Parts: sequence; structure tokens; C-alpha cells
Amino acid sequence: MEKQLVRLISREEIAAAVKRLAREIDRDSENRSLVVIGILKGSFIFIADLVRNLETPLLAIEFTRLSSYGSATVSSGRAEILAGLPEEAVRGQNVIVVEDIVDTGITTATLLEYLQGYRPADLKLCTLLDKPSRRRVEVKIDYRGFTVPDRFIVGYGIDFDERYRQLPEIYTLEE
Repeated sequence: MEKQLVRLISREEIAAAVKRLAREIDRDSENRSLVVIGILKGSFIFIADLVRNLETPLLAIEFTRLSSYGSATVSSGRAEILAGLPEEAVRGQNVIVVEDIVDTGITTATLLEYLQGYRPADLKLCTLLDKPSRRRVEVKIDYRGFTVPDRFIVGYGIDFDERYRQLPEIYTLEE
């Protein structure tokens, strides 16, 4: 059966949330330089918009890649780091991890634990979307754009089997 896209969040709502999140990060950073770490591939559009709205100086923008879904719509229950980061990018730095969506929390918790091993000065999490109804591992979210229902989400960088990333708005994928 073909899946149908149902709009959940408009581009205007996304833009307003991104600006709000950037203001919150700027407020909390107190002009301390940041290292922003994006999780590929889903966060690439969000991170680009977010950093363009930040006034806080950035030391670096880094990317890592993890996977817990593959081509399925349900998490495998474990996350694997597919592309790590150099320790010197994190050690002693004020780090903000930028996620597209925190769902089960497995991928996010795996990355945060990995980064803690590099002893950053500060480690915070910013996510555009939070789906707490699916949480299996608790993670502290410092900056949250939207709380979303337990539906499969696509658009604005988020995919289903590599499709739908280019959509400028956020949709649920319905049967």
C-alpha cells in the first residue's frame, strides 16, 4: 500500500522554532565559543538553519553518523556509531549536539555517552523534534523545537529509506 504524506509542521513554524532555539542557545552560551555536532544524515538541514541563526561564536561544526533504523520504520534497539569524531574536537569544549528527532533515545544516548568519554567542558542537546511517547532510554533535552505524536516523521532532512529528506516541511507518513 502506498504511503501518504500528511503535513504536521509548516515551514513558517519550523523557521520560528529554529530562531527561538538559536536565541535560547545564545542566551545560555554567554558568548563562550561552541562546537556544534550534527548527526547525519537527518540533521543536516536543521543544523544549517540553526547555525545561521546563532550569534554565539562557533569553534567548529562537526558531523557524526549513527544508525538504529536502517531501512525500517522501527528502531533496531541498538545504535552503532558509523563515523566518529576526533577527540580534540570535543575535549574541553562547550559542545551542543544537534539532533533532528529524539525518538527512542537509543541513538542520542549512545552518542552522548561516546562524547562524554572525550570530556567536554559542557555537553548539551538540541533537537528539533521530540517524540517522548517512544522513549526507551531517557535523555536530557536542553533545547526542544516541537513535541510530536507517535507517527513516522519525514521531511526537513528526515527520511524514510533515504526518501523525503528534501521536503521543506515536516510530515507524518501514513498508510
